[in-house]
Amino acid sequence: MVHASDKTAPTPTQHFADSITSGSVVFISQPKGLVSACWGGLMSTRAAKLGAAGVVIDGRFRDINEHREIGLGLFARGCSILGSNTFTRSAEINTPVEYQVEGIQDGEPIVVRPGDVIMGDSDGVVAIPLEHVTDCIALCSERADIDAKTMEALKQGEEMGPTIKRLRK
Repeated sequence: MVHASDKTAPTPTQHFADSITSGSVVFISQPKGLVSACWGGLMSTRAAKLGAAGVVIDGRFRDINEHREIGLGLFARGCSILGSNTFTRSAEINTPVEYQVEGIQDGEPIVVRPGDVIMGDSDGVVAIPLEHVTDCIALCSERADIDAKTMEALKQGEEMGPTIKRLRK
């Protein structure tokens, strides 16, 4: 997305919601500092109809009750009562998106590319480059096993410090 007043950015030949492919996660980057939403219930309705797996917005959305009724997974930085009409417009579709993680001043920007694996739950969202998926699965499986053993030890009354030291080598 770009500011609606930006006449230099390209304009897609079709509405961005019509370009969603089945099984994909829609990742939208909204210009920083806007109080308006760039996604709403109408877009989620179209995305669900096209078979989207979910939506991640580096920005704001609106129509939370519609999203809940649709049941499409949606993650965003915030919500708004304002629509996008006079604030933003789509510029590019199926292109890498770069953003800065809030609170990390000198951190490298994160780049989400078409084809990356997007995973989200109530703790947040991660984008995994396709070339790292196998290693990521192995690492996450290992950590989940360690965490399960740690949880069991803690439930049995073991102390946190020695348990972590023993299991997280």
